[in-house]
Amino acid sequence: MKSIKIDSTEDLGPLFVDNPHKMIGQDGAFSILMPEKTLWFFGDTLIGRKVPGESLWFPGGKPLPPEDMSGKGTIEYMFNNTGLLVPNTGVDGVLNDFQYLLDESGKLKVLLPLIDGEDRDRDRIWCQHGVSLNGKLYLSLIKVQMLEHGFLTGSGDGNNLLPVNFKVIGSGLAVGNPNDWEFRRLLNDKQDYIWWPAYVPHFGSTILKVKQDPYLYFYGVMMDPSGVQCCSIARVAPEHIEDYNSYEYLVSDKPEWSGDIRKAMTIFTDAPSEVSVSYNDYLGAFLAVHSLQTSDKIVGRTAPNPWGPWSKPVELCTVNVDDSVKLPYNRLIYAGKEHPELAEDNGKTIYVTYVEFEEYFPHLIKVTFK
Repeated sequence: MKSIKIDSTEDLGPLFVDNPHKMIGQDGAFSILMPEKTLWFFGDTLIGRKVPGESLWFPGGKPLPPEDMSGKGTIEYMFNNTGLLVPNTGVDGVLNDFQYLLDESGKLKVLLPLIDGEDRDRDRIWCQHGVSLNGKLYLSLIKVQMLEHGFLTGSGDGNNLLPVNFKVIGSGLAVGNPNDWEFRRLLNDKQDYIWWPAYVPHFGSTILKVKQDPYLYFYGVMMDPSGVQCCSIARVAPEHIEDYNSYEYLVSDKPEWSGDIRKAMTIFTDAPSEVSVSYNDYLGAFLAVHSLQTSDKIVGRTAPNPWGPWSKPVELCTVNVDDSVKLPYNRLIYAGKEHPELAEDNGKTIYVTYVEFEEYFPHLIKVTFK
């Protein structure tokens, strides 16, 4: 197993900017490999226009409200989640040959729409990862509720202001197929589509399928009482992915697994809710990639097994942002992850995305190992 050493990085810029849908920003950007194409799954997606030199979130110097942003500022419409397809032809397809999924009216299609009892001004269904199994497509979702007050949160000293404020309700799964792109949320044993509530890890941040391994591995993150982001791991046989009671959680390094989620152990820390895990042939190890908290650094860790033991984080790249526009909030950089289907030279070169909240497009970085 090789240790991570960086030979070079190359900033390839924001993705999907040149599109025919007046789409001016989206985050998330999870990629899910399917037999012929790859689905890119996004969170809040904005239609409208950007004003040069002006903050997207503070048009005219005033903050956008936390509710549905459709018709606010320069935003014509906001979709909670959307998707696009690219051919499985490597990075060139992502850069030049992407196609958004559309509804019958020609608008961007919401893959996981709100259901009865949910409110556009309060509830958001955001993307996580997913997996393609036997002609079905499983999408992981995370539900949040926007807080009415506190667009900016923190102590007010300018050191920890954030441009959004919400609380996590929990995560779950939906199932559909790539023919009509219609999905239904799966219910657990309590007839609830929130499988993993806010007080346990939000599994589905990434779903790992390993060749010749009888299990799928689900990774999930939650913040502990001290404020540390902790990642845990679950496993399930692919044929039981829809059965909540079939999931087991790592409870010791031996490794030992248990159906009691309350015993789930932490496998590494300092990863926000988004993370990727893949097997990298060049490194001869499993590779986890994530933003280092909400800093400007994207890091990688290696392990001999999907559950660990995981190395300490190694910096893959430092994000450079345009500071020409002064913002009334601290820069927020998040959503760091690898897209393993794009890897080249047996994994010596990988491709990573992140989102800077003001730019608000997935931003692509090419990373080559020594």
